[in-house]
Amino acid sequence: MDNILEIKNLNLFFGENQALYDVNLTLEKGKMRALVGESGCGKSITAMSVLRLLPKSAKITSGEVIFKGQNLLKYKEKQMRNLRGNKIALIPQDPMTSLNPLYTVGNQLIESILTHNKVSHHQAMRKAREVMDLVKIPDAECKLNYYPHEFSGGMKQRIIIAMALASNAELIIADEPTTALDVTIQKQVMDLIDELRKKFQTSVLLISHDLALVSNYTDEISVMYSGHIVEEASGKEFFKNPLHPYSQALLHSLPQKNPYLKLKTIEGAPPNIQEKISGCKFHPRCDFCKKEICEKEIPFLTEKLPKHFSACLVR
Repeated sequence: MDNILEIKNLNLFFGENQALYDVNLTLEKGKMRALVGESGCGKSITAMSVLRLLPKSAKITSGEVIFKGQNLLKYKEKQMRNLRGNKIALIPQDPMTSLNPLYTVGNQLIESILTHNKVSHHQAMRKAREVMDLVKIPDAECKLNYYPHEFSGGMKQRIIIAMALASNAELIIADEPTTALDVTIQKQVMDLIDELRKKFQTSVLLISHDLALVSNYTDEISVMYSGHIVEEASGKEFFKNPLHPYSQALLHSLPQKNPYLKLKTIEGAPPNIQEKISGCKFHPRCDFCKKEICEKEIPFLTEKLPKHFSACLVR
């Protein structure tokens, strides 16, 4: 097993409030792992910990983030700048946060290529055209002269993916990459990411709250709730046989093929970071809660089935 990324026992605080609890996560080279859960559960903070792009109020108190055998938490800022946008690329929720409205996309692509590669301006321009073609932007030669506002949301997201390809990124962190897009474009963008992953053996960490979307693409899946990883399995095994009550509730809340089956909601809301909940963080919302156990004991990820882990005390 060739792991390109390993997050080990990561703990993170905002002031006195803990946001991540002993988070462990691995990603194999050329694979896609989805990190899923409701908004505010800690998915994006986990991803930003890899890139070391955390708010000033956030503090990692322990753990490791190993990329290709090196602990990134020990890297100096200059070393991280050399990695970001080069070996590790980010596809954000809103591509406009990564594209400068004052410059053409061609200028921004070329600048990115020149920053991370020892090539001439002519070679960088040729590379920019190549990656625009790769992400299926029609008439790439002409579109390089367009400004970001002249592209649709889906096309802007393709340009961000092109930037990742231009720098030969080995790891792409896709943080809710389709949130701002309509359903048809969502599928196109995910198909493109998956196609390029397979073609270039790029590894992808996909952050999402949309289980229906990730079900067709992910090799492995980790489910996060209130800063804890509560389930981990292959994508195929997870969608066939979810073990954790939270995972089951998430899947039951998705539209079913049978139109006569009612959608089932998860009662309550995820706890905010200031709430102090004893025992299992999910127990106030869990249909299977046994108070004498779940309110007192903290569950840990346990291998319930071969390569299928769940953090539940009663199931």
